[in-house]
Amino acid sequence: MEQIEFSDFQKVKMKVGQITSAEKVENSDNLIKMQVNVGDKTIQVVSSIAEWYQPEDLLNFKPIVIVNLKPAKFRGELSEGMLLTAEVEAEKKVVLLTPSKNIDIGAEVF
Repeated sequence: MEQIEFSDFQKVKMKVGQITSAEKVENSDNLIKMQVNVGDKTIQVVSSIAEWYQPEDLLNFKPIVIVNLKPAKFRGELSEGMLLTAEVEAEKKVVLLTPSKNIDIGAEVF
C-alpha cells in the first residue's frame, strides 16, 4: 500500500452531512442521487449504494462526506462530493459511515 504524507491527508475536507433528498439515477441499477446538507451549503452526491440502500431509507441520515472533491458526472448527474463507506466483508455489503454521537450538521471531521 502506498503511503502518503500527512500534508496530503490534510487536503481532504470531511464534514458531517444530512441527506435531505434521495432518488435512484435513471438508467442505472446501482446509483443514487442525493442532496446533502453539509452545513454551509447543500451539495449533490451520486453514489453507487443502491444495492444496499433504498432512497427513502436515506432521508435524514447523517453520513461523513468528503466535500472538496472536484465535481464529476455519473450517468449525466453531477456529483460534488463523496460519502464515506466501509465494506462488511462477512456480510458482503457496504455501509455508510456516520458519527457515533449526535453531532451538528457541517461539523468538520479530522
